[in-house]
Amino acid sequence: MKNIKTILIFCSLTLLFSCTKDFDEANTDPNKLSEMTAGSNLNPIIYKLAKRNAVQMRNITAPVTQMFVASEDFTDAPHFYDFNENIGSSTWNDYYNVLNNVREMHLAAERDNLDNYKAIALTLKAYALSILTDCFGDVPAAEASLGEEGIWFPTFTPQKDIYSQIFLDLEEANALYNHEEGMVYVEDILFHNNSKLWQKFTNSLHLRLLLRVSNRTEVGAFSKMQNMLENPTTYPIFTDRDEEATLYLDGIAPLMSPWDRPQDFGTFRYYTAFFIDNLNNFEDPRLPVFAGEAREYSEEGEGDYLGYIGLPIDFVNTPLPDTIATPSGVKNSLATAPLKIPILTYAEVEFMKAELAQRGYFSDAEMHYKNAVTSAIEFWEIEMPETYFDTPFTAYNGSLEQILLQKYYALFFTDYQAWFEMRRTGLPQLPTTSEMLNNQELPTRMYYPINEIDRNFNSYQEAVERMGGDEINKKVWWDIQS
Repeated sequence: MKNIKTILIFCSLTLLFSCTKDFDEANTDPNKLSEMTAGSNLNPIIYKLAKRNAVQMRNITAPVTQMFVASEDFTDAPHFYDFNENIGSSTWNDYYNVLNNVREMHLAAERDNLDNYKAIALTLKAYALSILTDCFGDVPAAEASLGEEGIWFPTFTPQKDIYSQIFLDLEEANALYNHEEGMVYVEDILFHNNSKLWQKFTNSLHLRLLLRVSNRTEVGAFSKMQNMLENPTTYPIFTDRDEEATLYLDGIAPLMSPWDRPQDFGTFRYYTAFFIDNLNNFEDPRLPVFAGEAREYSEEGEGDYLGYIGLPIDFVNTPLPDTIATPSGVKNSLATAPLKIPILTYAEVEFMKAELAQRGYFSDAEMHYKNAVTSAIEFWEIEMPETYFDTPFTAYNGSLEQILLQKYYALFFTDYQAWFEMRRTGLPQLPTTSEMLNNQELPTRMYYPINEIDRNFNSYQEAVERMGGDEINKKVWWDIQS
């Protein structure tokens, strides 16, 4: 239940990172661990979160938000809004596995009086719970991970209460950081034991989640975000790309690609016309990094390159012309190590500032919009073109639609965030097809996993009655589009 196998794998990280003479023997020799430490769990947690995020982005987020689709899939196909009953099982299982480990980490940090590790545990708990509740709605939270205390059938906590606790935990975490104390265990794979960057991640995550619930006016999310941004000494956040939460995987065990066969990552997966057409309009330099060029049909096989052409989402009824053999496909290089997996980027922080400014809660929306787009492009190790903002499609026009369209591209490869943002805002507006199920409506949650229903039926039934049903169109508490 505590993912011991993964932990043992990651104990080998002690061979990869340097250690100080003051480390206890148990921290330098994984074969002599006598008890769990606050550092033992940290790297397995980070890697497991990033791995699941990346896999689910490919399988769920990208197709449901019409980034790219598996053109051979006509059943259980998220791009046709066809969610099967177990679509969320991997998300549920892995994130609760992580929460078990986070709890052990927090208990060890409390036992050894290590404030920075307590703060990090609270932050990772908030992150994992936010993903779970935003995917499903009400989920076990207050009683989750308490099997050792005899709670085998935890109740489902209402999402409103989950978010209230998340915000309390993030406030507590921010106040706990002690940069003079530092971090004493083996170097973590995300911020390399830089407690100042961990604190910036805590507060940047706080901003993301306040924005998530901002349509609930009783929360006062915009005012709270404004207060955080106006008090950077108290609430430090990411201020450049060198600080952002991105996991770098070099391909050397244990930091391997999330995919066992990255060479199959893009097989039968093609970018949609919506995704490609906007990038063409932007004259965007990310195109050759993300996509291959379309190919002309030839009796001898694929012919000449035709530039970047996406697959219409209505490809069943309105296919591409016969002169096109294949549209722009997904590049396997995106999944081949060395690679990086975004968790929360500086670009996302700048997009949050741009939205706040556009809504009148902050200043200089255009500057933050440009900072955000520039950072989103440079994330992919691409030089920002000097003329990028000279086109009518990219020059700042003051609209929320433009900010959120560019944010959609900035969230490419970032777990479920593009889907969450579309549910929050209704933007960008995606084309539909008669082949879509669900009345051509974007699903607003996942079904609860079948195994959870079977093993915890009474708690499940209570939650479903409170939410109004276990359906993919039921809106979660914060999902009230303005």
